[in-house]
Amino acid sequence: MPPDAPLPATARPELLAPAGQWDCITAAIENGADAVYFGLDCGFNARARASNFHIDELDRIVATLHRRSVAGYVTVNTLAFAEELPQLEKILRRIAGSGVDAILVQDFGVARLAREICPQLDIHASTQMTLTSAETIAVAEQLGLRRVVLAREMSLKEIRQVRQATEMPLEVFIHGALCVAYSGQCLTSESLGGRSANRGQCAQACRLPYELICDGEDRDLGDVRYLLSPQDLAGYAAIPDLIDAGVCSLKIEGRLKTPEYVANITSHYRDAIDQAMRSREVKLSSQAVDEMELSFSRGFSPGWLNGCDHKMLVPGEDSAKRGILLGMVKRVTNRSVVLDLWRPLSLGDGLGFEGGREDGTQQGGRVFGLQRGGKSVEQATGDDREIEVLFGKGGIDFNQLYVGQRVWKSDDPELNRRLRKSYQNEDPQTRRPIDIEVQAVAGQPLRVTACDAAGRTATAAGETPLEVARNRAASEDTLKEKLGRLGGTPYQLGKLSANIQGGPMVPVSLLNQIRRTLVADLQQQAAAPPPRVVREGVLAEMRAAAEPVEPAVNAAEQPPQLAVMCRNLEQLAAVAEAGIETLYVDFHDVRQYGEAVSIAHANNARLAIGSVRIQKPGEMGLLKVLRRHQPDGILCRNLAAIQFCQDEGFEAIADFSMNIVNDLSARWMRSLGVTRITPSYDLNREQLTDLVDAVPAEWLEIVIHQHMPMFHMEHCVFCSVMSPGTNKTNCGRPCDRHVVQLRDRIGTEHPLHADVACRNTLYNAVPQSAAEATTDLVARGVRQFRIELLEQSPAEAISIVDTYRQLLAGEKSGSNVWQELKALNRVGVTRGTLEAKRNPLAII
Repeated sequence: MPPDAPLPATARPELLAPAGQWDCITAAIENGADAVYFGLDCGFNARARASNFHIDELDRIVATLHRRSVAGYVTVNTLAFAEELPQLEKILRRIAGSGVDAILVQDFGVARLAREICPQLDIHASTQMTLTSAETIAVAEQLGLRRVVLAREMSLKEIRQVRQATEMPLEVFIHGALCVAYSGQCLTSESLGGRSANRGQCAQACRLPYELICDGEDRDLGDVRYLLSPQDLAGYAAIPDLIDAGVCSLKIEGRLKTPEYVANITSHYRDAIDQAMRSREVKLSSQAVDEMELSFSRGFSPGWLNGCDHKMLVPGEDSAKRGILLGMVKRVTNRSVVLDLWRPLSLGDGLGFEGGREDGTQQGGRVFGLQRGGKSVEQATGDDREIEVLFGKGGIDFNQLYVGQRVWKSDDPELNRRLRKSYQNEDPQTRRPIDIEVQAVAGQPLRVTACDAAGRTATAAGETPLEVARNRAASEDTLKEKLGRLGGTPYQLGKLSANIQGGPMVPVSLLNQIRRTLVADLQQQAAAPPPRVVREGVLAEMRAAAEPVEPAVNAAEQPPQLAVMCRNLEQLAAVAEAGIETLYVDFHDVRQYGEAVSIAHANNARLAIGSVRIQKPGEMGLLKVLRRHQPDGILCRNLAAIQFCQDEGFEAIADFSMNIVNDLSARWMRSLGVTRITPSYDLNREQLTDLVDAVPAEWLEIVIHQHMPMFHMEHCVFCSVMSPGTNKTNCGRPCDRHVVQLRDRIGTEHPLHADVACRNTLYNAVPQSAAEATTDLVARGVRQFRIELLEQSPAEAISIVDTYRQLLAGEKSGSNVWQELKALNRVGVTRGTLEAKRNPLAII
């Protein structure tokens, strides 16, 4: 089937497993994965903390996978800065030449570069590309994509809607850790520590405790402290529905996980998919679910597959792996603890007691001894109402334990031994069928053809004609028995068809020889890289062929222009009256946009409305409603908004969320009709100037003052902890009535906002300023700059605006403005990402 052909609704989905090291690859293969995805240690990989693989291992990895009929996908799913593209071009050529089946890509420019280097190399849009609807996919499809990994936030209903509206093959996460923020749209690690998630360096700030402040007062949430830490996804029950929806691949998260995890989760999902294909239902045993939780679990949930249930998704009581709930403390002695068990327990198992990681009250250790009625036992059953557990000396502070305390089983050495055995065995544990056709005709040489699941064929024949049998002639059963002896190989016998004529005698030695020849031939074919054209010098060609753009007339003589983003009508009125000629608005209530346009036009200003950052199925109405207000343009935060502007004739300005960091992606944006581009906040000062130098400066609009939008979430904190409801249909909209901040561990109070689609954004309380870089940007030809207000009063807004006006007019230096801004903001101001240092990528 061509890669872009419609997927039949009943097609068997691919099971895609993660690999961060060699044992993970083996574990995936032996436990039934159809494909494996992995990253390289030379950068451009969204799991930089994984062990990853050296690029020189590529040939061996691909050959190993293909010999076992498993596909291999390389993750190139981070943003690539302009100065890194020459290095990335070498890496992409090497990847394409290895015969890997596909690459996963986030950056639009990287996708363009890969397509030109090797058209035969399939490109999959990573979930980092934030494609969440058929409308966004339709635009991205122009990049030559062959598959899209949908956002984890998609429900089954939404997945079906996307599938019905596009022929693009769709991949869906089925198991593993959930990010609370949309992938590709989380700037938290970048904002707080210069470690960009878009560069594979997520610091997992979502797993930390936060306190909620409502209308200026602390709100006591009891044990609910981890307000942004979702439970893990376990979507096995949804597999039949996903198959019916036409999903082509089910993906397990976990390139940072152990080989035992990969073996465990892959084997159970192999079973689940096979069940679904047989009977359209999945029934995993409680033991199977327990085993998966033991490998890694922060608590299992269906994620967003069944729609939004914010309380279920983020219970908020913990954010660490716990395993399975084992029982409860019944008594505590000075040397042991007596448990009421709900699940079996054995010597050597790891236990964890209820408690807080942050305050040091979490206790845990391995079971050193078990006693029932004063007698030692090796195991306890799941209905032992009173079992005494002993630990190694000094392992547990028994003063921290109490009656009624919950206990989790966090590790099972016996399970781990069994999992390791599944991939450390010399003989293949998962074998693929081959069909065999036999021509056994007396007087002619024996001829046997084998065909594997990928359609590869191998033929072997005897050297001499077959003689007529004197006693026992060859039969189909005999041929099946002899040719089916495929133990020790990656194959098992599928169908065998035989044309037997003249009662031939077929020597067993000949069948053995032919069987070995066929296997070797198929293996050699599988390991051979496919024929591909891999071009050199592509980046230079693309840059040289880029259509030259005539600079605006007297552009260098034009004074810098300042635009301002306003979050409410009061800010807008003040800024418009102050003479700012380019205005942006981003309101929670779309009904106010008509008045906003009137205010702007009454003050001879142009106004653009910010679109929502995420556009999901059924949400085109959120764009269409803007048409009624007739703004001068739209600040586009997703690809659907850009296409909408092209269709409706509105000016399109690409916002930071489009993640433009290099000239190739910037030029693609321009080809879509975008007039100005807001560079990504992932760029530091040096990388920003590289981008400015790589494209016409008049294309760019630089944000020089803003509160970094850190988490952008489908999860709603307002609903989760401030409402009796579970989602936007029954929450009562507390976001309309309350002002909320989340306080982090160092006491900073970050504002939390909900947008018109009820998605939450947590903004950094400390504003970021590019004042000290602005003069250099002006000298390089940039003329469009932007301030983004958040919760400032009109008076505070005017003070900020006037300060930057004086900077752009040359009346104040960047350092003077910096000092004034520090005094103006009670929480200070930061240089933020502009001064962030990047780890240099390895050079191949």
